[in-house]
Amino acid sequence: MPLHHHRHHHHAAAVAVAVADDDDEAKPRRPYSTFASPRAPTSAFSAAFSTHRLLVLFSVACLLVAAASLAFAFSARAATLQPPPLAAVAEATAKVAFRCGRAEDTLRAFLASSSGNYSSAAEGREREKVLAVVGVHTEIGSAARRAALRATWFPPKPEGIVSLEHGTGLSFRFVVGRTKDKEKMADLQKEVDMYHDFLFVDAEEDTKPPQKMLAFFKAAYDMFDADFYVKADDAIYLRPDRLAALLAKDRLHQRTYIGCMKKGPVVNDPNMKWYESSWELLGNEYFSHASGLLYALSSEVVGSLAATNNDSLRMFDYEDVTIGSWMLAMNVKHEDNRAMCDSACTPTSIAVWDSKKCSNSCNTTEIVKALHNTTLCSKSPTLPPEVEDE
Repeated sequence: MPLHHHRHHHHAAAVAVAVADDDDEAKPRRPYSTFASPRAPTSAFSAAFSTHRLLVLFSVACLLVAAASLAFAFSARAATLQPPPLAAVAEATAKVAFRCGRAEDTLRAFLASSSGNYSSAAEGREREKVLAVVGVHTEIGSAARRAALRATWFPPKPEGIVSLEHGTGLSFRFVVGRTKDKEKMADLQKEVDMYHDFLFVDAEEDTKPPQKMLAFFKAAYDMFDADFYVKADDAIYLRPDRLAALLAKDRLHQRTYIGCMKKGPVVNDPNMKWYESSWELLGNEYFSHASGLLYALSSEVVGSLAATNNDSLRMFDYEDVTIGSWMLAMNVKHEDNRAMCDSACTPTSIAVWDSKKCSNSCNTTEIVKALHNTTLCSKSPTLPPEVEDE
């Protein structure tokens, strides 16, 4: 019995092993690559860790960018909340409204920066509407002449200039260039700060007169919307009321050139006064042109000059001849008015000066003061324009 029982147990074990072998044969075998499966969990963990680390780094970068943007926003907000200095605001306003390149209208800049006493005249319009801009051309060293005019017919204070502008439509300025001489500019600046009646043009003081004149027309046209632009000399005695009456007349021609017309021989000898270096272009006699001490150009004429390139305009040695040559090239009406060049005061005088007698050798400051003390010059009534035509 025990022996039989032993054989039976051995047979059962064999059968079990056979069954197990049969089961192994029945199951599909895994591919060869599955031998790496024990390391698979480690690789998955590494990949997950790397992805997580990239996400963390990206989040930190985003936080840094957000913090920097927030800091910039706060700084910009603080800068906008803090107003700029008043001086800077006034300077910026003056540059926008009262400047053209290096040209500057010191009167309007002063009125705009004042306490509001002249609010009507300091509206800051880029082109102020007037009947005419009268530029009294002067030199930096001619303070005595300017003083003589301020003591006679030229208003000595800003409110006087504004009042005259309201009454006649004429806006007066002393026209001057700049110089690199710091001492001269410092002296001139003292005068500017006292009277505020200058128009600086975009030209150096030693610039030739025709070029300085063109700079005046360009600056005046950009700053003022005027019917006329007038050039006056600082050696004349002027009646602003009568000049306004002349310019306010109705005219058929929109392109007008008004002044005391003249002509004469061209000087071709370099040893003589009034020598013209380009005399061969002019012939023996000058064409008709207005005297340079006082003349007026209408708005369309000055607008054309302002839009022209400086290099395309011929410049002769003298300003009045140069302006006259430009007028010959344009379709303008030459209007000769002898009241603009009287040698003595008359009931119709617009401007008084005697170029033949003085020829720049007279004491013009004393002459202007003497004329102002004459009743016929300063106190006679303004005459209507029709009287001048009789």
